[in-house]
Amino acid sequence: MKELLEKLTQAYGPSGSENSIRELIKSELSGYETKTDALGNLIIEKEGKQGGKKIMFAAHMDEIGVMVTHIDKDGFLRFDFIGGVNPYQLPAERVRFANGTIGVIGLEKIDKISDLNREKLYIDIGAESKEEAEKLVSIGDSASFISPFVDLGNRFVSKAMDNRSACAVLVKLLQNLPETDNHIVAVFTVQEEVGLRGATTAAFATEPDYGIALDVTATGDTPKGLTMDVGLGKGAAIKVKDRSIMVHPYVKEKLVELAEKNNISYQMEVLEFGGTDAGAIHLSRSGVPSGAISIPCRYVHSRSEMVDIRDMEAALKLAQAFCGADLR
Repeated sequence: MKELLEKLTQAYGPSGSENSIRELIKSELSGYETKTDALGNLIIEKEGKQGGKKIMFAAHMDEIGVMVTHIDKDGFLRFDFIGGVNPYQLPAERVRFANGTIGVIGLEKIDKISDLNREKLYIDIGAESKEEAEKLVSIGDSASFISPFVDLGNRFVSKAMDNRSACAVLVKLLQNLPETDNHIVAVFTVQEEVGLRGATTAAFATEPDYGIALDVTATGDTPKGLTMDVGLGKGAAIKVKDRSIMVHPYVKEKLVELAEKNNISYQMEVLEFGGTDAGAIHLSRSGVPSGAISIPCRYVHSRSEMVDIRDMEAALKLAQAFCGADLR
């Protein structure tokens, strides 16, 4: 899974600009018939047997980034955030536009660190004038952050582990999906980072009986970090709640039952902030019992997100078990 994860994390794909990452995922699933809907979600369906339940697995393929809002007379770019971006982490970081243009994020002179905000930041693409900059970028162009993939043994570091690590799990699930009674709908969703938008339309269109979001979650295992009982290397995280959903009790209990029955390492996740595609799926139409299988991730929404391969493998095994589960 490491090689796939590296390819996926290094691909370009800020929210609203998922074409490149979608085509890469499609190339990994060449044995399947795929459909791209009006919003850009990539949808793959595998028929089950008559009487089986329809399960929607959703893994968002977009990443956080920035968008150009202004080009000044000297060729410097001002920008807005795409998704949840921490301005304190940005000075001297690099970004890449879809056409390959590279920029460095600069910071105006400030007197104290508390003055640092988005309005004090700019992107330097090496242009010497507005006219020169406009040959490379335009207002409304998006950029993703640049960060190499680093192998630390069982743990990997890169940008976009949120949510390419879960995309890798969903790809592997499809590549190794056994025959099941249940009808499986796998959706690589768009625009999750800006409001769960792809999952909203995909769930409405596919009408699942159950929804499972595959995503990352925060951890509480770093020095003086969050007070949270989730850590790297301890298994897949079974969500209980976040800001977008109170997980359906039956779905949560079924995931725990399957993990214990199949000797899959797991931990319970109560996330005090954020949300996943499950938040949109469970409110679709007249309601869809939904939950989430999460991959613990340190330093979420940074250029150095860290995940553990053992947690990814546990998430894959749990998703496989849910595919074949006897659901009421």
